[in-house]
Amino acid sequence: MSRTHRLGAACAASALALTAAACSSGTNAGSGGAKSLRVSAVATDRAGTEAVIKAFKQHNPGVDVTTSYADTDQYQGTLRTQLSSGTAPDVFFAWPGNGNPGAVEVLAPTGYLADLSGRSWTSKIPSGIRPVTQVGGKTYIVPLTFVGIGGLYNKKALDETGAKIPTTWTQTLAFCDAAKAKGKVAFALGNQTDWVTQLVDYALVPTTVYAATPDFDQKMKAGSATFAGSGWKTAMDKYLEMDKRGCFSKDPLGTSFESSVSQLAKGDAVAAVQVTSTLNQLKSEAPQGTQFGLFPLPATDNASDTRMPGAAGGAFALNAKAKNKDLASTFIDFLATPAAMNLYASATGNLPSIPNAQFTADPALKPLIDFQKAGKTVPFMDQLWPNPKVQQAHFTGVQNLFAGKADPAKVLKQMDEAYAQK
Repeated sequence: MSRTHRLGAACAASALALTAAACSSGTNAGSGGAKSLRVSAVATDRAGTEAVIKAFKQHNPGVDVTTSYADTDQYQGTLRTQLSSGTAPDVFFAWPGNGNPGAVEVLAPTGYLADLSGRSWTSKIPSGIRPVTQVGGKTYIVPLTFVGIGGLYNKKALDETGAKIPTTWTQTLAFCDAAKAKGKVAFALGNQTDWVTQLVDYALVPTTVYAATPDFDQKMKAGSATFAGSGWKTAMDKYLEMDKRGCFSKDPLGTSFESSVSQLAKGDAVAAVQVTSTLNQLKSEAPQGTQFGLFPLPATDNASDTRMPGAAGGAFALNAKAKNKDLASTFIDFLATPAAMNLYASATGNLPSIPNAQFTADPALKPLIDFQKAGKTVPFMDQLWPNPKVQQAHFTGVQNLFAGKADPAKVLKQMDEAYAQK
C-alpha cells in the first residue's frame, strides 16, 4: 500500500514536489560536505523522520541534514526522475515489496539502490516481512515500522451513539445505523484521495480471501487464481453495501483524506478505516483528552474468521550514488537501531518493524499486536503484486464504483489485466 501510508503538517498541506520548492529543513542543501546529508520522505511520515534525524544529530555533533517532503503521489512521481538525473537525496523513503513506483522491487533492478545485505541488522528483520525488503535475495531497505489497517475510532463519539465495537458483519451494519441515528458518520471516507480508496478493500480482503486461501498470492503468481474469481468480489460487494447503507461520509469522492481525518478527530464521525499511522495525526487535531481505539473490520458473521492487514510500513533506502555515502551509510545503520525504530514508530503511531523490549506501544494498537501474535495478519496486498499498474487500476476502479461508472466485476477484470502486464 502507498500507503500509506498521516498528514497534517504544513508541508503536507502544500503538497509540493521534491524540488527546491518542496517543504524542507536544514541548511547547506546539496553542499556534499563531509558532514552534510540529504534525506527525503513522504509528508505522512514527516514526524517520524524528524524524530530520528534529531536523535542522529545528537549522536553526531556538527552533522547537517537537509530534508525534503512531499505528498505520496508527487513523491513517487518525482523520485524516479531524481534518481535517473543524479539529483536524488542520499537517503530516501521507499516502500517495501512491489505495487507502486517507489517500491523496492521497482527501484532495485535499476541499480539506483545500494545493497544493504552486509549489515548486521538485516539478520534481525522478522521472517514475516523480510521478503518485502529484498530483491533477488539482497536487502535494499531498512524497514522501520509495522503498520496495520483497521477501524480507528473516537471513543467519545462511540459513546454518544450508544453503539458497540462490531465483531461481525451484521454488527458492522448495525454500527452504521446507530451512528446515523445520532447524526454522525459511521466511517469517515476520503476517496477523493487516491490511496484512501483501497483501504476498505484491504481491511476486508484478509478475511474474504486469505482466511480460506492463505496462499492466494502464490496462486495468483502461478496463474491458478484471479481477482475476479476470488473473495475480492465479496469484499467489493460489501464495500458498496456499506456505501448504500449510509456508512460513509456524505460524498466520499468529494471528501479528501485530510477532511476525513478532521471529521473523526472532531467526533463528527465515529470511525474511519485507516492505516494506524493516522493515529498521531488524529490526536494532534482532536480536542485535548480525546481517546482513540482500533478494531479489525469484520467481513463475516463468524468473528473467528476475521483477519487484519499488517505489514512492513515506513522504510528507507541508500542511494547507490549518494554524494556522501559514508555519512549516509552511518545514518542507515542508525535507523536500524532499536532506539531509532522506537522513536519513528512512536512518532508515526505504529509498531517497530523489529520488535524490542524497550518499546511501549500506544494502547490503541493492542488489537494489531494481538492479531500479529496470533498469526492473523496479512501483508498489504499491493506489496506482493508484480507491478504498480494493479494498484492504479484498483484506485481508479474504486472511484468509478462510487461514481456509478463500473461494477465490481469490471474493476476486478481490469485488475486481472493489469496483473498480467510486465
